[in-house]
Amino acid sequence: MKRKIYLNMRSLPEARIIFSEKFSHLKTGVETIASHDSAGRVSANPVTAQLSSPSFHASAMDGLAVRAAQTYGASDDSPITLNIANKQAAFINTGHPLPDQYDAVIMIEHVLLSDDNTTGIIRAPVYPWQNVRKVGEDIVATELLFPSNHHLTPPDVAALLTAGCLEIEVRKKPRITIIPTGTELVDLRETDSIPPGKTIESNSAVLAALAREAGAEVTVTPIIADDYTTIKKHLEQSVQSQADVVVINAGSSAGSADYTAEIISELGEVMVHGVTIMPGKPTILGEIAGKPVIGSPGYPVSAIISFEQFVVPLLRHMQGLEVETPDTATALLARDLPSKGGIEEFRRMITGKIGKHLVTVPLKKGAGAITTLTRANSILRIPAASEGETRRSSVNLELLRPRKQIENTILCTGSHDLCLDIIHDFLKQSSPFPLASTHVGSLGGILAIRDNMTHIAGSHLLDPDTGEYNLSYINRYLQDKDVALITLVHRQQGFMVQADNPKNIHSIQDLIRDDIRFINRQAGSGTRVLLDHELTTSGLDPDEICGYDTDEYTHMAVAVSVLSGKVDAGLGILAAAQALQLDFIPVTEERYDLIIPTEFLELPSIQQLLAIINSDAFKQTVENKGGYSTRETGHRVL
Repeated sequence: MKRKIYLNMRSLPEARIIFSEKFSHLKTGVETIASHDSAGRVSANPVTAQLSSPSFHASAMDGLAVRAAQTYGASDDSPITLNIANKQAAFINTGHPLPDQYDAVIMIEHVLLSDDNTTGIIRAPVYPWQNVRKVGEDIVATELLFPSNHHLTPPDVAALLTAGCLEIEVRKKPRITIIPTGTELVDLRETDSIPPGKTIESNSAVLAALAREAGAEVTVTPIIADDYTTIKKHLEQSVQSQADVVVINAGSSAGSADYTAEIISELGEVMVHGVTIMPGKPTILGEIAGKPVIGSPGYPVSAIISFEQFVVPLLRHMQGLEVETPDTATALLARDLPSKGGIEEFRRMITGKIGKHLVTVPLKKGAGAITTLTRANSILRIPAASEGETRRSSVNLELLRPRKQIENTILCTGSHDLCLDIIHDFLKQSSPFPLASTHVGSLGGILAIRDNMTHIAGSHLLDPDTGEYNLSYINRYLQDKDVALITLVHRQQGFMVQADNPKNIHSIQDLIRDDIRFINRQAGSGTRVLLDHELTTSGLDPDEICGYDTDEYTHMAVAVSVLSGKVDAGLGILAAAQALQLDFIPVTEERYDLIIPTEFLELPSIQQLLAIINSDAFKQTVENKGGYSTRETGHRVL
């Protein structure tokens, strides 16, 4: 089939205007529900109080009910004795009705009672209605409790019931149908194993969760094949159902097998096909039989961003709600961030506070990298007119987490190690300080320390001349920086190969064989330095290795490349090989350290981190991973 092109490509602002204006008239109907169940719903009409609250004069304190006039003149010099026995005063509890003959309450703590509680001495007067909640003090019958389109909260439920409103008219929840498409997709709930070439379908679950969060009722259809006839049949059925909105996931790009735009155009109208955002470009905005129909991109991050930009605002509008505005903050960008001109880019970021400033670090790109959204605590939107942002520039962020949590985040930049994930978990169990790590290699971490762009750097840089780790690099790059060098672990480095070692790889000399494909680590990483050292020692030329110039940024990424069969071998740590049940050929044991500016050592977050790595529980957890020694964990080298 001939490859199609994007139709009616629009910028994000243009697309949102077109879409919102087309469906500005859409509102859900009205239903009456019990006030007890109204939290999270939206009032359809003004709500007026049926009862006053309090509905009687009520005591606001435990004490004595009195006539205020009978307390005038009371003082330390001239105390007044009230006769309780003859009802000059009466005991009363908080919330109880005030008897008609009284108009004030004296707190019991301000009364000296006789042994038999028949009299009470007071040393200060009260004024009329002091310590009394008068009728209607909180709510007056017939007054407006809530206007139309009010988003009801849990306290609002109490107000409704207190005002005698047992039921309330609310906007019906918008009904949305989500149709996952793709011959390659499988439902994890319906299979015990994932066949080769198949992908777990997860987009419908995340889109359904976003829709429910926006107040919608959700129907997710079974996965359907991505052929023209099947998609058209199910789209027609969904439009003819009670659904108010239909989302069809995948099949929205310009690929030769993507039919969604053509089918929507045949059945109705395509207003937008392609939005100049990344991720999210292959978005389709259409209409069939008066109903919004959205073609959502297949890649997870694209699908989420597209849904948040178009479907969530529509669902809120249908209930009479405004679009929520995210919290924002200004931060310093830790490194250069180029961007493609003409496309508004949504970059997932990790942000923390260093000194007086927020510092933000980009996570890797990729519309299919769902973990960039689970790890990110902020979003940087790079305008379409920009070609990127430069290091140390001030950028505006949309916050995905509470600001306090972001300010508490410990930034760790540098070499990757699985122990960093263990530290993060221990921190989350015992403190408000999450650890956010970005993997740019050991040298990248050292340079981030130099530039005040991280709290901690992980490093395992070998000095081939001395056999020492990290010290010579600190002396070279951080000579003007006072830092501590603290050992985290010793770990086994070696070649990861497929289970049972089908290519019979046994040493570094095997890497130059014609039938061996290798995956490297990025330049500046400690693992790359180690490989180059071993090649030099063995007298081998890197140019003879197939794949030397192909690299990954983490040990787990290298392990996945080996497991998938993309390559035959990669240098990495034993723990990564064991995690994916790969074979491992040992090369050496190395020391992996944490570099921390001494000015940060007294921060509560760093103190908690150091306490964790020195704990027996942490060391035992690390040892259980395999491939690690904690014999010097917590030792300060520098």
